[in-house]
Amino acid sequence: MEIKEGKNRFYVTDAVGHEIGEVTYSAVRDSVLSIDHTVVDPQYRGRQIAQQLIKAVVDKAVGDHKQIIPACSYAKAQFARVKDYQQIEFKG
Repeated sequence: MEIKEGKNRFYVTDAVGHEIGEVTYSAVRDSVLSIDHTVVDPQYRGRQIAQQLIKAVVDKAVGDHKQIIPACSYAKAQFARVKDYQQIEFKG
C-alpha cells in the first residue's frame, strides 16, 4: 500500500486503484495546518492505515516547518497518544 499526495490531502488506494482511506488538511495560516478529516473504508480498518495517513501530514508539516491543529477526532486521539506529534501541535 502506497500513500499518495493530492491537493490538501493524502490517500491510499487498493490494488485496483479504489480509494480506501484519506486524510484532509487545510492551511489555517502560513505556518499552521489543520487536520480536518480522516477516514478509512470499514473493510480496511485495523491495518493502521489512518495512523500512516496522519503521519504523512505530520511529516509534511515537519518538512515545511509548520505546526498542526488536530481538528478531527482521530487526529486528536493520535496527537494525544504519540508524544512526538505533540511537539508540533499548535497551541495558540
